[in-house]
Amino acid sequence: MQTETYAVPSISCGHCVMTIQRELKELEGVVDVKADQETKRVVVTYDAPASREKIAALMEEIGYPIAEVIA
Repeated sequence: MQTETYAVPSISCGHCVMTIQRELKELEGVVDVKADQETKRVVVTYDAPASREKIAALMEEIGYPIAEVIA
């Protein structure tokens, strides 16, 4: 199990938070997602088959590209 934090500057409202959480939770292997509008960060806990690359690709696809991996 791995937990990573991503900087996502395009988070601007509660709808963004809900969309990110809903979409990432549907990705196989993702256990938990917490998006925060104030800090513009997304914390994802996941296991295989999910990966940083798959998460980044999905975030790009739904319009919330990851600017930076924080931890």
